[in-house]
Amino acid sequence: MSLLPTNLAFLRIAKRAERQDDDVLHRTFVDFGAVFAAVSSVDHQLIFGRRGTGKTHLLTVLRQERLNAGELAIQIDMRTIGSAGGIYGDPSVPLPQRATRLLVDVLAAIHGALLEQAIANDGIVDLGKAGPALDELFDAHTTVRVAGTTTIEEASSGERTGSGELGVSGGWADKGPTFNASAKGIEATKDIASTKRVSTGQESYRVSFGAVGVSMRKIVETLPGKRLWLLVDEWSEVPLDLQPLLADLIRRAILPVKGATVKIAAIEQRSRLLIVDTAVGHIGIQAGADVTPAINLDDHMVFDNDEEAAVNFFKSLVFKHVQAALNSEKVAAPTDVSALLSAGFTQANAFSEVVRACEGVPRDAIHILSHAAQKANAETISVSHVRNAAQLWYQGSKDAAVSANEKAKELLQWIIDKVIKERQTKAFLLEAGTKDPLIDFLYDERVLHVLRKGISAKDSPGKRFNVYGIDYGCYVDLINTARAPQGVLDLGESSADFAGTVPRTDFRSIRRCVLDLSDFYAYRPA
Repeated sequence: MSLLPTNLAFLRIAKRAERQDDDVLHRTFVDFGAVFAAVSSVDHQLIFGRRGTGKTHLLTVLRQERLNAGELAIQIDMRTIGSAGGIYGDPSVPLPQRATRLLVDVLAAIHGALLEQAIANDGIVDLGKAGPALDELFDAHTTVRVAGTTTIEEASSGERTGSGELGVSGGWADKGPTFNASAKGIEATKDIASTKRVSTGQESYRVSFGAVGVSMRKIVETLPGKRLWLLVDEWSEVPLDLQPLLADLIRRAILPVKGATVKIAAIEQRSRLLIVDTAVGHIGIQAGADVTPAINLDDHMVFDNDEEAAVNFFKSLVFKHVQAALNSEKVAAPTDVSALLSAGFTQANAFSEVVRACEGVPRDAIHILSHAAQKANAETISVSHVRNAAQLWYQGSKDAAVSANEKAKELLQWIIDKVIKERQTKAFLLEAGTKDPLIDFLYDERVLHVLRKGISAKDSPGKRFNVYGIDYGCYVDLINTARAPQGVLDLGESSADFAGTVPRTDFRSIRRCVLDLSDFYAYRPA
């Protein structure tokens, strides 16, 4: 049996934005709320979001929009910076050396992208003026230095030695008695007295930018509209210890330039944009002071927050991607969303289940839809196909990542026991502001999801909590195990489409389900 045409179209959707042409990305972009309007402002901004939430897609469309408006916009992918392999993250190389190499490579990438855009847009960029300014930026690379504290050692030594020799002799000869005397003295000075002074201080780094800021100002002055958009993607690929130094370069050399706008896309849990320095105040970028408060893509598109808005967003997203995939192969595509859903799904709630299963992450939605299409084959996609697909996607990607981190795996299992098994829910409360590397890891791997922020709990007046939900695929994966939470899951066989129902989040019922991580660490000694 051959695949249903709609299933084939779902399989052809590209899974990552960087694998698609800019034109396709522009045609498949779907705005959510007023996010695109917010990032289109001239304010410097941080854009946070976990992998798969659409950061690259958003920056690419923003770059195209600004270029179409006659302004210069460049997009830097931090994964492709430099050619020295893993030198940035090599702990055997001193931090100042690694940081200097990184900053020089980033400036080279900015210079190369600016030169490429200037040549490509020679009709609107005056190369006669921009060229010398670009040359100055290139020359300014050599002024970048990152230096640590200097260790001073002073030592002196000396030694004094001395010796003497006296000789006397006598005897008889033909003429009478003889007498001889000799004296010999040797003196060498070598005073042994040594001192050593070692002066070291707390590790602190300074960045000297030289003429970088000046050359950036000159470049912007030559651009059309005197406006430059610098879009930095995949920030979190930079080693954590180097991120504040790179952020400091941007803060000092680019943020003050009138007409320059910087947008940085990063994963919040894997970012370190600021370190406190008692001498200069801070090194790096401070949200709210140096840049406007961050836009967090994870706060959008969550099914439990606004079901209708989430479903409508993903309807448009899937429809545009299917159209792009089929049109590229000269195949007739559905004319509207309703036609696509009618042809591809058994009923409306089958598509809604895709939206629930992806937990607000577009890339997860595309992967789950692809797995469901494979499962359905020549049939339309049903709810059971979606649930099986969500389980496969969880097992093949998220569970594998968690299993590689033994401590995170233990925490997840503890949460499953405490939340799903004991409290019979798939969500829990964690006090707002809680910083825990294992929670951050599970959130980053999209095994935990933040559903709401800043709510109160019945038993903790005055405190605020964030609502975390356990991943849909993780929940489904429990159904066929010995740890299946029988009190929550409907395991009846009356309807194949509704076997193993994943419960919806009841925000009223979880107000007593507060998770205390100290209990986990007491339960699991370090």
